[in-house]
Order: sequence, then structure tokens, then C-alpha cells
Amino acid sequence: MTRGRKRRSGNGDAARPRPRRRVVAPARRIVHVGLVQMRCEADPDANLACAERHVRAAARRGAVIVCLPELFRSLYFCQSENHDNFALAEPVPGPTTHALGMLARALEIVVVASVFERRAPGVYHNTAVVLGSDGTLVGKYRKMHIPDDPLYYEKFYFTPGDLGFRAFATAHGRVGTLVCWDQWYPEAARLTALQGAEILFYPTAIGWHPAEKAKHGAAQHAAWETIQRSHAIANGVFVAVPNRVGRERPVGGAGIQFWGQSFVADPAGRVLARAGVDREEVLVVACDLAAVETTRTHWPFLRDRRVDAYGDLTRRLVD
Repeated sequence: MTRGRKRRSGNGDAARPRPRRRVVAPARRIVHVGLVQMRCEADPDANLACAERHVRAAARRGAVIVCLPELFRSLYFCQSENHDNFALAEPVPGPTTHALGMLARALEIVVVASVFERRAPGVYHNTAVVLGSDGTLVGKYRKMHIPDDPLYYEKFYFTPGDLGFRAFATAHGRVGTLVCWDQWYPEAARLTALQGAEILFYPTAIGWHPAEKAKHGAAQHAAWETIQRSHAIANGVFVAVPNRVGRERPVGGAGIQFWGQSFVADPAGRVLARAGVDREEVLVVACDLAAVETTRTHWPFLRDRRVDAYGDLTRRLVD
């Protein structure tokens, strides 16, 4: 035997080390997402002007998709059942989509906004719209889950959505738009993610009843954030939630203290950025959409779903 040469095994091929498989990470796809956390007042034009200022600020900081809070053009009027409030509604397309479409085109960004839609006499919706970077209306989603709670009398105003759960292709990624109360429903997040959404946007108007804040406030906020972070984890997507801020009393009384704290979570459920509790703020967050593929590869929840066993989800209760 030649010195220094290792003896081969009887099975020469088996003794050779196997080459390691090279794992190629998906190319980075950085998208800067902007969330506008704002105060609202009674004047729709003043609210639109405020929203436009914040959208421009987000774009200057690099945001290419910017989302506004729920029903940003007015005070949160659902604190009472008042027929006069239907005068706030508008068609889609209409004045708000026209104004935001021109803004999106000028800034070459995507804008997601919530509109009080007048579909027909007596038929109104709480509608999220997506305006493309060319200013066109990419699509709309009508809020599916409509609450009816003290100071949240939305069933008086809004017909439940009839467009289903939707995701929209934009120049900067595929986005899903849900609205506020939808955020408590894992089915809504799942069905939107299954259509390819990489980011779930939830335009929101949520806050505390001031008399309850001391006792329940921390738990309420924690539950709200936790459920949405869980949507990010379960579906391997980014979740972006702009909320309004400030105390509103459109009908007197204590009103609602909107808790702000808009946030963005990544597909692992980590909060990448969170706004404050009591001030207007614009968040701009870098989201690497390649993380959607990476996360779903390591946590293959969508692969392991038992779609053959979920038929009872279409029933109210299972006896």
C-alpha cells in the first residue's frame, strides 16, 4: 500500500462523501410599507388633506404602499344610530378614490384606504380600496364581518360584504385588504392568504371605552395585537394595521379613546414597528417579501392543512 493513501472500502461508491445540497435562499424583495396613524375630525375635507400630508410624508421616507385607517374621512360616526350620517357616504369610484388615485399616481405608490361606500339607495358598505401606482382603482373589498357593540353600531350602517375575501396584484407585491372587525377571524386571513396575499392590511378604528380602560384596557389591546400576529404566523405573511388615534365624542358622553399603536408584524409574528398611543404618527417599515417563501418553507402550515376534514367550518356550530 502506498504511504498516506487511505484504504478504500469494499464498496467504493458508498465510501465517497456525498456532496452537500446547496440551499439557495430566495432573492430579497424589500418593500417599504407605510401606515398612517391619524386623528380625525368632523370635516371630511380636512381629514382628506391631513391624510394626503401623511401619505406624502411616508412616500418621502421611501414607502411604496401606504395604508390609511378605517373610515378616515370622518369621525367614527357608528357611535350612534343616526340617519343623517348616511350623507357621509359616496360611490366607489368617487371623490375619495379620485383624490387618492391622483396622489398615488403623482407619488408612484400604492394607496390602501377605507371608504363609506354608497352602493345604492339603502345599501351601504364599509369598503377598502386599492389605488395603483398609476392612479387606477385596482380593486375593492367590502367588509365582511360587521360588529354591533356599544358605540360600534355598524350593523345600522353597513351591509355585509358580498365580494368575498380578496387579494390584489400591485406593482410592489400582492396585498390583501380586510377591515377592522375582520381582524378577529382566522378564516378571513386564511382565505385571503390562500389567494396569494403577501401582506394583509387591516384599516382599523378601535379603542377603549374610557370607563373600562383601567380594568380591561391592557387585556383588550393585548388580545387585539395577539390575534393579528397569529394571522401572520399561521399564514406566513406580513400583517400591517393602521389605527386612528385620539378621543372622539360625536354624540357626546365619554366617546371612544382610540388607542393608536398601529403596527407591522412579519411572517414569524414579530412586531417590526409600533406607533405610540396618543399621537399622530407615520410608520415606514422595510418588509422583505422573500420572508414569505422562507417562512412557509420552514413552517409548512399550508402544506399540512387537512382540507378534507374542514367541511364543518361552513356550519355555525358543530353539534
